[in-house]
Amino acid sequence: MTDLPHSKVAGKNGETGFELAAEALNDTQDVLAFLRTRRSVVAADIIAPGPDERQLSHIMEAAVRVPDHGKLTPWRFIILQDDAKAAYAALLRRLWLADNPSAAQDAPVPEADFAVRAPLVITVVSSPREHPKIPVQEQLLSAGAVCMALVNAALACGFAAQWRTGWPATDERVLHKLGLAAHESIAGFVFIGSRRPDAPPLTDRRRPFWQHLTSRLDATAFHEDE
Repeated sequence: MTDLPHSKVAGKNGETGFELAAEALNDTQDVLAFLRTRRSVVAADIIAPGPDERQLSHIMEAAVRVPDHGKLTPWRFIILQDDAKAAYAALLRRLWLADNPSAAQDAPVPEADFAVRAPLVITVVSSPREHPKIPVQEQLLSAGAVCMALVNAALACGFAAQWRTGWPATDERVLHKLGLAAHESIAGFVFIGSRRPDAPPLTDRRRPFWQHLTSRLDATAFHEDE
């Protein structure tokens, strides 16, 4: 459910959802300033506390407001918290140690250690559907947009967040434990929590000047070749 003005609607396949009232759309209060300055926090610096259920609901609502050609919703979420998250982290450690038998039993396993410290790990699963007009590539891009929207929503709520993949995203043993179907894949693991107070000062990383990556075409580019 949502606390924004809305009406419930049913999709073509019977899924229920909602549409926001027209007056609630595109609230632009300080949004552009945030988008121009947003900065993820590395998972190594993310600790408790994380969002409560109300805050999580708002973050998830924002995450699903992405381009989705055909309204296929070609993605889903797996939320890992508390005991489930701890068990997931333990699984990653066991698998990594099994694949690295010469490593010490207490060797750091970053992806597992990040999951231990972060209070919330949200797995974004890309789940494309067969469609005669909408290619899988567009559906994969939609899943990536969900990851970005999820991170930005968490940051906008004042939390620390990072979108990661790493070896667990393609390890068949991990995918099996997470319950992915044969046609599904991991678009990302989004770690959400609070930035640890003793972390180094947050600094930006190099961003490209958009002008260096952009060209402008004039009409002659589309003339017939002579």
